[in-house]
Amino acid sequence: MNYINLMRIAIRALKRNKTRTFLTMLGILIGVASVIAMLAIGQGSKASIQTQLSSMGTNMIFVMPGSMFRGGVQMGPSNMQSLKMTDLEAIEKNCPDVTMVSPEVRTSGQSIYSNKNWPTTIYGVTPQYLDIRKITIETGRIFTEREVKNSAKVCLIGKTVKDNLFANNQDPVGTVIRFKNIPFKVIGVLAEKGQSGFGQDQDDLIVAPYTTVQKRILAITWLNAIYASAASEELGSKAQTEIEQTLREQHKIKAGEEDDFTVRSQTELVNTFSSVSNVLTALLGAIAGISLLVGGIGIMNIMFVSVTERTREIGLRMSVGARSRDIMMQFLVESVLISIIGGIIGIIFGMGASALISSIMGWPVMVMPQSVVLSFVVCTFIGVFFGWYPARKAAELDPIEAIRYE
Repeated sequence: MNYINLMRIAIRALKRNKTRTFLTMLGILIGVASVIAMLAIGQGSKASIQTQLSSMGTNMIFVMPGSMFRGGVQMGPSNMQSLKMTDLEAIEKNCPDVTMVSPEVRTSGQSIYSNKNWPTTIYGVTPQYLDIRKITIETGRIFTEREVKNSAKVCLIGKTVKDNLFANNQDPVGTVIRFKNIPFKVIGVLAEKGQSGFGQDQDDLIVAPYTTVQKRILAITWLNAIYASAASEELGSKAQTEIEQTLREQHKIKAGEEDDFTVRSQTELVNTFSSVSNVLTALLGAIAGISLLVGGIGIMNIMFVSVTERTREIGLRMSVGARSRDIMMQFLVESVLISIIGGIIGIIFGMGASALISSIMGWPVMVMPQSVVLSFVVCTFIGVFFGWYPARKAAELDPIEAIRYE
């Protein structure tokens, strides 16, 4: 018996029991659709987080005060005053793989214009900060180095602040707003960046010279953070090491002693979140894959029923010359057909479900070609694996007993 005849016989057998065939396929269909949709959600989330982090600057390195023991008491980063402008100057001088450096001092408070107010955060920085963080200006200009030196009361505002303090058609440039009762002249509006991968509104901010925020609002001499940019993404690790060595020398930290600062790079964050996303994606895929296993068991169950119902038919085929191998291949082809057809429909449903999730719920999804190919391969494997045992049972039937079966 050739394979074309086997295929025809299998198709006829499946057509005789359309409802049962469809219900058997349903388990595989749901399993494949679930796997594709779950993997698409996982991959979409991973890609979204990577894009959000990259939009903040792939070469970015940031230095934060680190916790340390002082007098037997654990001091958190918020209590530390370990970063100074002399540290920033040392990084500029001693780190050849660092191209830009900016201090950052920040505080939250109420911004006010006319009869409107909005709670936001003001960031004290230098002009290089915008290049490091990949922030662009929509209208207006950035403050100058002279304005930084003179602690000028000028600022740039994000789109969220603009929308909540000004009318729709009003140009904020040239107006004066107040932050903690300190007047600031708005000299620019920042371009919209949207939410970060952490759900933070990146447009809810005011940017001003760091000297102004230090002296006129916070009355401090230290820095909350230092932001730097490596010469390239490949040199990020080397630049990070240079910064760590420079700060240890600046703070006179001896070998074996704990740092009073923390240096992190954007690449580290990307890698960390990618690892977490990979684990979650694998977990989602594994959970959805359980339904494929259930579908495979359903195929085995139906094929056993089919063998029992067609025992007499099997006996007749054997009596006219069909070999055990032919009988086995007949039932194996049926189980593989059920699995593959269910898998193909499941792939279509899975891609449709992914698009529906994206449009209705707004979740980022990304259907990977690898997941489609993998689902198809798994379907074929399930058809062979779960169909083999019932097919073998059919092939082992005694022709005489099979013919006499009622």
